[in-house]
Amino acid sequence: MAEIPPQGEAGDPKRLSVDQFILDEIDSVPHLEALLLAWNKRPKSWSVAEMSSAIYVADEAGKSILVELARRGLIAEEPASSGQYSYGAKSAEWDDFMSLLDRTYRRELIRISKLIHSKAPSAVHQFARAFRFTKEKDR
Repeated sequence: MAEIPPQGEAGDPKRLSVDQFILDEIDSVPHLEALLLAWNKRPKSWSVAEMSSAIYVADEAGKSILVELARRGLIAEEPASSGQYSYGAKSAEWDDFMSLLDRTYRRELIRISKLIHSKAPSAVHQFARAFRFTKEKDR
């Protein structure tokens, strides 16, 4: 597999695909860590308590993370055992992407974490703009 380019090569298509995936699909660092943990430990199934403990969040937050990742099709809830989740390979290409995502996160932890955290202010600004437009219409 090709190596991830150094941090300075911002225009690299692989780096851009990882960044876009994070912007589109990952809500928080614990979401990313849960996904990568499920991928790295495949075919292990995870209970809410196991995953919550592994990513250092409360069980309620862990359940929310697993449910959201499953809703997005990034992991799967085990049909035979309610409350168990695992990574289900979609294709060889998807596994290659997950490998790239994992390597990128390991090498660029701070940049990826900042990318994830940068999403929140944008959502807040969009909400504020929507409220402002509604308020202006009422005048």
